[in-house]
Amino acid sequence: MVRVTTSTADLWHHYGRARATSDRAVPGTFHWNWAQNAGPGPEVLGDLTGRCVGDLGAGTSRHAAHLAVHHEPARVIAIDASPAQHAMATDLYAHLAPRLRIVQSDAVPHLQAMTGAYDVLYSVFGAVDFTDPRELLPAAAAALKPGGRLVFATLAHYLSGASAQPDAMAADIPAKTPDGETTTMRRWVLQEHVWTKLLDEARFTNITADVLPAATSGPRTADTLLVSAYHPS
Repeated sequence: MVRVTTSTADLWHHYGRARATSDRAVPGTFHWNWAQNAGPGPEVLGDLTGRCVGDLGAGTSRHAAHLAVHHEPARVIAIDASPAQHAMATDLYAHLAPRLRIVQSDAVPHLQAMTGAYDVLYSVFGAVDFTDPRELLPAAAAALKPGGRLVFATLAHYLSGASAQPDAMAADIPAKTPDGETTTMRRWVLQEHVWTKLLDEARFTNITADVLPAATSGPRTADTLLVSAYHPS
């Protein structure tokens, strides 16, 4: 393995690129499970009519576009740190402005600048998976209005089948730089009780977690941990 030590390479450059060239439609569905083909949908977020919603680690903003078109929010803000993902999202869905706003930013500084701005925050294997939760969760709590809600889908175990971590620690997972060299990035794959503890420390309440079983079998399938929590009202 060739390890690339640069911290500035866009490690999401290749993700979703093939699909972006052939599928430009606003998705008609929204799923939380790893395979994106079963389980609950956006109803988990509650009634979004007139609400300000944030997608943390939105990628090409397909989930955010679905919500903007089909659920009548006041605004959906799709946040992603990757220049490549931001460019693809803008190309695909900039026409949905002003209801959909596409923002290139790391999640934590964005949330820190948006105190009390959001009714709902969510992440579908997004920034919650790839940002230190001891930084992200307090920032998310501060960005939510009183009574606001955070919902996220994360891996219930590693894609290899290994158990999730029993403490708040990340693992290095394979990634590729834009020029195709092999490197790693950090991902937090944590057991349910660890997420609950971290959310409690960030002053969230009414914390619930459900396991969505893998819809298919085979390599790189995974159960999903779907977590919901509220900012105290």
